[in-house]
Amino acid sequence: ATLELFGGKWKALILYHLFEDGVLRFGELRRRLPNVTQRMLTNQLRELEADGLVSRTVFPEVPPHVEYALTDLGKTLEPVIKALKTWGDMHAHSLHGRKAAG
Repeated sequence: ATLELFGGKWKALILYHLFEDGVLRFGELRRRLPNVTQRMLTNQLRELEADGLVSRTVFPEVPPHVEYALTDLGKTLEPVIKALKTWGDMHAHSLHGRKAAG
């Protein structure tokens, strides 16, 4: 069930950056994830919002200003995401070596 909520490459990274920074605008998220397309980031944020993990606040000004933040439910995933990052940091070298050899 947990993997379904943030499965895929981008959702976990989006959540990680929101844990680190608290509130981010769309453009700030895009800069932190330079390899994601605008469409993919939009879709992933919509799914996270629909799942109740991320809130989206629109400020009625010109140009439009939208901010994303973790909901209380989203914040409960912090130990899971941080554990995945710690494991990845510890094993990144051996994982990259296996991909190159494969």
